[in-house]
Amino acid sequence: MALALYRRYRPDTFEGVIGQDQVTVPLMRALDEGRLTHAYLFSGPRGCGKTSSARILARCVNCAKGPTSHPCGECESCKDLATGGPGSIDVVEIDAASHNGVDDARELRERAGFAPARDRYKIFILDEAHMVTQQGFNALLKIVEEPPEHVMFIFATTEPDKVIGTIRSRTHHYPFRLVPQEVMGPYLETICEKESIKPEPGVLKLAMRAGGGSMRDTLSVLDQLMVGSVEGVITHDAAVALLGFTPEALIGEAIDAVIDHNGEALYGVIQKVVVGGFDPRRFVEDLLARVRDLLVLTLAGDRAESVLSDTAEAEDMDDLHRQAKALGLSALTAIADIINTTLGAMTGAISPRMRLELLAARLLAGSENGFVAPAAAPALGAPAPATGAVASAAPATGGAAGGFAGASRGGFAGASQGGFSGASRNRSQSQPQTPANAPAANAGGWNAAGTLNPAGSAGQTGAAGQAAPAQQAMPAAAAPAALAASVTNATAPSSDSRSTDEKWNAAVAALPQAIREYVTRDKVPTVAFGPNRKGLPCLSMTFDKPLSQHAFALAVDNSGKKAAIVVMDAVRQEFGADAVIAPAAVAANGERVESVKRLSPEQLAKVKQQIAMAKAGLAASSLGAGLGMHSGSEPKAQKPAAEGNAEDADGSHRASGV
Repeated sequence: MALALYRRYRPDTFEGVIGQDQVTVPLMRALDEGRLTHAYLFSGPRGCGKTSSARILARCVNCAKGPTSHPCGECESCKDLATGGPGSIDVVEIDAASHNGVDDARELRERAGFAPARDRYKIFILDEAHMVTQQGFNALLKIVEEPPEHVMFIFATTEPDKVIGTIRSRTHHYPFRLVPQEVMGPYLETICEKESIKPEPGVLKLAMRAGGGSMRDTLSVLDQLMVGSVEGVITHDAAVALLGFTPEALIGEAIDAVIDHNGEALYGVIQKVVVGGFDPRRFVEDLLARVRDLLVLTLAGDRAESVLSDTAEAEDMDDLHRQAKALGLSALTAIADIINTTLGAMTGAISPRMRLELLAARLLAGSENGFVAPAAAPALGAPAPATGAVASAAPATGGAAGGFAGASRGGFAGASQGGFSGASRNRSQSQPQTPANAPAANAGGWNAAGTLNPAGSAGQTGAAGQAAPAQQAMPAAAAPAALAASVTNATAPSSDSRSTDEKWNAAVAALPQAIREYVTRDKVPTVAFGPNRKGLPCLSMTFDKPLSQHAFALAVDNSGKKAAIVVMDAVRQEFGADAVIAPAAVAANGERVESVKRLSPEQLAKVKQQIAMAKAGLAASSLGAGLGMHSGSEPKAQKPAAEGNAEDADGSHRASGV
């Protein structure tokens, strides 16, 4: 009978233990310096080398030339404790799962009283130590606390918290960890060379994925794959079929079906999963892993490719980027929630195929609705949308293929510089506006009533309160995307014919000089006015660079009042008593802006220093450099602008409850 792979390659020295330097290095140093203790606790996940390290430690301690970190391998003790050796009479391995009571502890105490027959120490290795009962631990407590000079204890467990505290406090605790693929991969390649096995590209990644970071489990999987190799070659298809993973092509096909709103293609994928004999739960797990990779790419871009899942590298990265761009952050987050909910409900499911079909229905329904709540039904008496509504409205700037609502990063704010900061993803979520106070769209855009203004028309209500005649009605589901694409400067009440820029100039002119200098046209080149997510009228301010926005967030007037509050008071004089302000998430120079509240103390101190230097005329050419916020970088997760809180992500006020 062939010896299992994990047994043939069990290490005999600490140098042979893979990926556990946090344990092996201190132990080797303690052995060389003669600073051993009488009790050790090795903890960690299964198959990470706890028991093997305990045997190696016993071998190092009882070596004829030791204690040493490099056992000679020639003395009787080293030979007995080597891989395949008969074992030593002075090294006792006890399975605590079946010897966990008071009687077993009493027997161990009696055996510990006798001197070793041959070696330097009598060593007791208690495997699965967490299985010992509390009474058994209490019976061992005295001898573990004050053992004879010739006795050493090594406890190995996957659950150190179940070892009572009085025992743990008398041991040196060394935690073992799962082995990362960067360390395990080269080791598996070495084993394959020794075994004259040639795995196809991606096979070792599948084996490591199935092993879950456990060295023993991974070697067991690799051993099974080697047995089924054909002429010394492990094929990728055979590995996928044996381990039950879903082919990447099926996962990609499912994502593309969601992007294209193609129900036939998505249910075709489910049919392939069922007929092909793939595990439905594993398919959902793999689908969730793909969505996770797309989220990482959306948030961090190309620099995140190194942290993608182990199967992502086998897929064409261009396809991953295409799918991430087509869906966008909002849709991907909603998809992840739907899949995760389904995955939790599949535990013990009687009909997993039905769960897959219901998952497909939810994903298709979400893609049709833009992965947002469905629009509310119109009020009784409200005119029905005109037939012949525009079916091919232009998608939102940066939106997903197929018109996913909120598919662009940051919604309206991330679509372009100066866009609505945190505007509503779906107008059905905000409060309905009456024709008297609804802001009208620019010429050629969708107005507040959900109709399309003719190109070249003013798109505003007249003085008598009559709305401009609508050319075509727009479906409620298409309103947010079309509004985001066309609206750039929404106006306030119809009685005021001034543009947004004219009102903003008037508000700036009314500010005291100490505050005005922070919001001049060179500091705030672009403003936009429109509803936020709560339906409040919001003035979005796009600063020229992040440092200008930080200076505004930190500024106060002569009375100690924050600049943001002073500016909002002036804005309300021009735009209405309910108006709020919010800075855009992207500066005019293209850099992402980090909130001053989320800057580290070191970064905040540097910002304040740069602001002082700028006021003194000593600033460098690029005052935003050095903060880790270069163009193209992604900020930390921050609240979307204009959420309606008392303060926004950069200190600008909105006044909640208005």
